[in-house]
Amino acid sequence: MTQSKRETERKYEPPSGGVAGLPDLTGVGPVASVTTAGPEELDAVYHDTGDLRLAGSSVTLRRRTGGPDAGWHLKLPIGGDTREEVRAPLSDDVPEALRELVLSRTRGAPLRPVVRIRSTRAVRQLRDTGGSVLAELSLDEVRADATASGGGRAEWGELEVELADDVGPGLLDVVEKKLRKKGIVPADSPSKLARALRDTGVGGPVVRRPSAGVVAGSAGSYVLAYLREQVGTLVALDPAVRRDLPDAVHQMRVACRRLRGCLRSYRSVLDRRVTDPVRAELKWLAGELGTARDQEVLRERLGAGLDGLPGDLVLGPVAARLRAWEVSRGVDVRSRTREALGAPRYLRLLDALDALVDGPPLRAKAAGKPARTMARAVLQEYGRLAGRMERALALPAGRTRETELHEARKAAKKLRYAAEVARPALGKPVARLGNHAKAVQQLLGEHQDAVVAQDTLRELAVAAHAAGESAFTWGVLHGRERAVAEARQQALPGVWRSASDPALRAPLAH
Repeated sequence: MTQSKRETERKYEPPSGGVAGLPDLTGVGPVASVTTAGPEELDAVYHDTGDLRLAGSSVTLRRRTGGPDAGWHLKLPIGGDTREEVRAPLSDDVPEALRELVLSRTRGAPLRPVVRIRSTRAVRQLRDTGGSVLAELSLDEVRADATASGGGRAEWGELEVELADDVGPGLLDVVEKKLRKKGIVPADSPSKLARALRDTGVGGPVVRRPSAGVVAGSAGSYVLAYLREQVGTLVALDPAVRRDLPDAVHQMRVACRRLRGCLRSYRSVLDRRVTDPVRAELKWLAGELGTARDQEVLRERLGAGLDGLPGDLVLGPVAARLRAWEVSRGVDVRSRTREALGAPRYLRLLDALDALVDGPPLRAKAAGKPARTMARAVLQEYGRLAGRMERALALPAGRTRETELHEARKAAKKLRYAAEVARPALGKPVARLGNHAKAVQQLLGEHQDAVVAQDTLRELAVAAHAAGESAFTWGVLHGRERAVAEARQQALPGVWRSASDPALRAPLAH
């Protein structure tokens, strides 16, 4: 059983004179009073792999006793001063739930204690006019010991300011302004663990160097920068997907598609003999994630459609049947996602992606200037989209046309992602083309969602009829989805005319 909360904090060097050196923060922003709590004695043992893979990705895993939140704490970076803290009850070994949440970082390598940090903490609570806690100032006397035999010891002081739940980050800025006036400056280390590893002689995580052989400012450098960013996104999203957080599956699936699209569009930069097997594995993972994402989108769409109907159009136990459908489908798709992320095949894919960006299979054009190589890749994707659109728009209404429009949607997505890769190098011209590709993709996506919804609504109507229930409401919803699909098809020629304007491509063709 785990719990989680967001933690937003900043760390500072301690004031000279200890607690007596802290400024009075009463009246700073919304702070109406300052109260004293503690002292607390905290004892934490931090766990990591032998090569400090968690520390290398700014993740910490500790077993802590003392204080009001004793237990296992896993801290995952979100951005800026904020991290997600996932907690589990005290136990001797790392809880299995937390092991799973760090699997994309550890790749199954054993976790072991690396450093023990004990702190004596004095706490000041910043309160508003109603007495609610806005933030806590914690002044720590820290003692760190490496856990390996022969390891060193280090001692230092640290001041930490942590916001209470639902308090805006602006409070940190006004508090910091007051602290700086007292000569209190930000700490030179981002966390206690980072300083403990450094000062006790344990060392630091392996630093990933820029890929060998990549020329700065070349086509290869831009492609690899994009790949590295998306690989990092994929790894970072893993814990959120395992915890079934909103939109996590969608974002991870998008990262897979962006990686696949980049490897496909820029075959002139990276050798496809190496990248094609990786693309195949990314397709597998996106497919496993896609089942859950498609179910999520469909559930939200059908629920919103039903909620939007007037009461006199809702006949029979429609809501109950929809909930039963959601439960029966939802259990299966979540299980499939968990199985995929627990498979050795998934970990091998993550290793292959790391190997790809660390030792890229560069082709001769990777060293060239990006203007020609990257523009040509983008224009090739445009050509594929144009062919798809021409075929689809020439077909009469019906299933065959719907299938071709779905293929055109995928082609628009590939063009959009190819433009994303090239945007840092080619600037506004490719960005404009990418934006038009996105408009086409979104319109066709809305069309496809309506088509899929019609199929599901028909299934629900048939099931309702077989059970002796009225199928009227399902028919009403089906009719509305059909009207949406037809409206999107009617709007498509105009959107495509804008996207296919030769003036958009002219700057890339020279």
